[in-house]
Amino acid sequence: MAINKEETHVGIRIKRARLDKKISLDAMANETGLSKETIKKIESGAQRPSVGTLLQLSRTLQLDSGYLLKDQDDSVEARAEAYTKRTDHYAYTPLCSGAENNHLKAFRIVVEAGERHEGVDFQHEGEEFAYVLDGEVEIQVGDHINTLKTGESLHFNSGIKHDLRNIGENDAELIVVVYAP
Repeated sequence: MAINKEETHVGIRIKRARLDKKISLDAMANETGLSKETIKKIESGAQRPSVGTLLQLSRTLQLDSGYLLKDQDDSVEARAEAYTKRTDHYAYTPLCSGAENNHLKAFRIVVEAGERHEGVDFQHEGEEFAYVLDGEVEIQVGDHINTLKTGESLHFNSGIKHDLRNIGENDAELIVVVYAP
């Protein structure tokens, strides 16, 4: 039996989980800091959630963020490909499947050469650690810009608005570990 992609996009999963847990839009907005309108757009598939937003939503819904990224094909490569389509120049692969109750999550992130995640400033409770496997990136934390090259790392308070940008001529690959209390 074929799976209907319309019924499996991340917004549908978020809405189903919210309704199953009997969480109102008002409660969801208060817990995530997102507007009700933004939540409605995400649930309908009209807006693509950022990594930070997915983390906030999965925490509020008490779900593994990896669950929100599952597609028809459950392989790591397929999840990365599916997420790349949703975030344009930013591939995000969860490395900790089945970690719905864990506070610590790890991700492999690939950012295309010269690109950033447009229009998104990440901000979520907790801490974050980024290690550059390959390439050169800028991680802006508040007003401070950190430039990292292959083999360098950064630890910071993820409650401060932050953003990631590839400043190199090749794709950049990172391991990012997020602690969310």
